[in-house]
Amino acid sequence: MTRRPRRTDRGAATAELAMTLPILVAVTIGLVWLLAVGAAQVRVVDAARETARAAARGDAEGEAVARGRRVAPAGATVTLSRSGDEVRVVASGEVHGPGGLFGFLPGVTVRAEAVAAAEEEGP
Repeated sequence: MTRRPRRTDRGAATAELAMTLPILVAVTIGLVWLLAVGAAQVRVVDAARETARAAARGDAEGEAVARGRRVAPAGATVTLSRSGDEVRVVASGEVHGPGGLFGFLPGVTVRAEAVAAAEEEGP
């Protein structure tokens, strides 16, 4: 009777880990990227709302826009326009890949718009 060598699973876990680890790292980086985009979207929404509120209550246009730029992500644009008794603000910015790892991909543009009714002047 001939004996066949016994096959073992030795090293299989290491090989599986070596194959799945890059996928897990990529998924983690992707989730961090989505979190960064979500945070930037919240900041442009806040910037648009804050600018519209300041302009509606009578602050100077430059002051209101400066207030919005402080809230917005770095490099974002904040534009203000008036139409009758309405103040409209658009804030937008671009979010680039995490840590420059995905510099070859285009950035994501986040945008928000806020409208407020101008407050009446006091008596």
